[in-house]
Amino acid sequence: AEEADILNVALFGFTAKAWREANPELAKKNNVRDFATINELTVLSNLESHNAQMLREGKEKGERFKILQEIAEYQLNVLNAAEEIKMIESDRALPEV
Repeated sequence: AEEADILNVALFGFTAKAWREANPELAKKNNVRDFATINELTVLSNLESHNAQMLREGKEKGERFKILQEIAEYQLNVLNAAEEIKMIESDRALPEV
């Protein structure tokens, strides 16, 4: 659970417990990851791999968190920018009415 919290805070900015406390009705049937975007879920998967590697390397929790936070921010920015470009390009491809 502690490792999941590190990943959640690095990506979402809060722990699962904090989310449940802030969203008690939603938390009855869901968890924070159920409301993540596809980009967030992609980054989360990547963070899990990076974190596992850093654990194998013996990196301390604080160092891992800082690195994971930087990775999350960078990857989300890249994926979100790519998504925006696709939307702009698809709008250009539509014939004018």
